[in-house]
Order: sequence, then C-alpha cells, then structure tokens
Amino acid sequence: MTFSTLARRCLGALALSAPLLAFAYPTGPIEWVVPYAAGGGSDVVARVIASEMSKTLGQPIVINNKPGAGTNIGAAYAAKAKADGQLVLTADTATLSTNGFLYAKPGYNAEQDFAPVGLIARFPMILVVNPQVPAKNLQEFLAWTKAQSNAPAYASPGAGSPHHLATELFSDLAKLKLTHAPYKGAAPAVQDVIGGQVPFMFVDTAAGGSHIRAGKLRAIGVASLKRVQQFDSIPTLAEQGLAGFEAYAWQGLVAPAKTPAAAVQALNKALLQAVGTPAVKERFQTLGLEAIPGSPEEMAAYAKSEREKWGKVIKAKGIQLD
Repeated sequence: MTFSTLARRCLGALALSAPLLAFAYPTGPIEWVVPYAAGGGSDVVARVIASEMSKTLGQPIVINNKPGAGTNIGAAYAAKAKADGQLVLTADTATLSTNGFLYAKPGYNAEQDFAPVGLIARFPMILVVNPQVPAKNLQEFLAWTKAQSNAPAYASPGAGSPHHLATELFSDLAKLKLTHAPYKGAAPAVQDVIGGQVPFMFVDTAAGGSHIRAGKLRAIGVASLKRVQQFDSIPTLAEQGLAGFEAYAWQGLVAPAKTPAAAVQALNKALLQAVGTPAVKERFQTLGLEAIPGSPEEMAAYAKSEREKWGKVIKAKGIQLD
C-alpha cells in the first residue's frame, strides 16, 4: 500500500468520524421537566433517577416542576425547547396517550414533538373498596354494585386520569352503571374512599399501597394480567373472570423532537443504568412500581398502543376536558 493510498484512507476515516468527534454531550447541566407538583409520585421518581443518571452523564440534572392542565403546561414547554439534549421531560399516559383526545388544543403534538428516550415504570392499579362495602372479591363486588338502587359512585384523581379511564373500561366490560366522582388529585380521592364518602375506586399502588397494607382499603383485584410482586396475595381481575382487563398509569422520558441521536442514545444508556441501581430499585419497591426499561423504539411502540386503546374509550364515552 502506497503512502498516498494510506493517507487517503485515514483522511476518509477521519471525515466519517468527524461528526461524532465534534458532538460533545452533555455540555452542561440538564433540565428535567416534571409536569407535576413537587413531592408527588412522578416528582419522587424523577429525582431518584436523575441523581443516578447524573453520575453516568457527568453533569447535574436539575428538576423543573411545571404542573398544570393534566401535564399540558410542562409538555408544551418541553416541546418548544431547544433540541440539543440538554432538556428532558417526564412523559406519561396523559402526555403521550390521552391528552390528544381529551383536549382540543393541548399545546403540543404527542406523536411529532418528542423523541422517546425510554420507558421508566408503570403503576399497577388495584380496585379497592371501603371496608364497609360487603365484598371481598370481584363476583361479590359485581353483585353488590348491581343491587344498588342508584348507580354507585366511584372516585378518581380527576376527569381523564388513567384511573377514571380504567374505571370506564371496567364498567363496560363488567356491564355496570356507575357515577363518576372526580377529585383534584389522588390523595383526596383516596381519603374519601377510606372515610366512606365514596365506596370505591381504582387506585395506583403508589397512592394506595400503604392504605391497603394497613387495612384502611380492601383490595378486590389488580388491573393487570399478572399479579403484582409487592401485592402477590391480591388476585387479578382477569383471573377472577374479567378476561383481558389491563390498566396502568405509566411514565417514561422524552426529549424535544430532532434531538441528536447521539444524545438520545446517551440518555437512554444512563436511564437504563439508573433503573438498575439499588437506590432506584429500593424506591420503586417502596412505591409499588414496576420498572419497564427499554429502547426509544420500544417506548414509541408502547405509547402508540396506549393511544389506540384509550383513544377508543375516550371517544366512546365522549369525555372532553375543554
């Protein structure tokens, strides 16, 4: 091989690798937008994961809480941010799968404005009743519900929430007539079920797990196809006869659309490592969360399937929030 030939090959290799060498990431602190108030489940999850991801990325990750409008405020803010990998967003069931149907103008396009980074976790949901309700399993609950003179009320953290939509799907499959009692958040809804003001609801494990363990709420069944590890004594609703019923609240991480692929890959790698650390596993165990890490492509496919599922429910029920 002549010197000139070798030189040309070396120069060609350098040219091909130049974009990679020129892309330094991250270049400074990363902003993580959480579209919920500080102190809630999504905020806690973001902070514990951000702490671990920052070790891998070599830069601090700063949480920026932007609550309101069912995540629309935070999501719209993130959608308009510079696509350089220096900003990410907690994107959940509402952000990516239901708000496009619930709101005429959510302020962003779930399918076009974000680059998926990876799924984080899902919150299994459990059908719970006030202990005074004379039902200990699904068949007894259905019999009690149908024996009421008026359509029994159920609580939810708010209209359009995953808990609300799960109950609407449940009522269709079980052929029940129910009355929705929406609250402003999971905490007041749970407290009123405990107090007996409302007889039942679907509650996620983060908001209701401790109350189930304490006996303040009685679990009827889990809204997943397999039993939840932390509550393995509670049968699923599917195994009690409600075939195919499955509902979760879930969340993942996204960046603005057109974020460089190298940045998305770096973020995904750091996210996967974080979810596997003892600190995150311990916190997930405490909250009753199921880790569902994966690739950006897997997150995109999951969000799409959830859009199709819950979009049908929202349209069929005529649920609209503005």
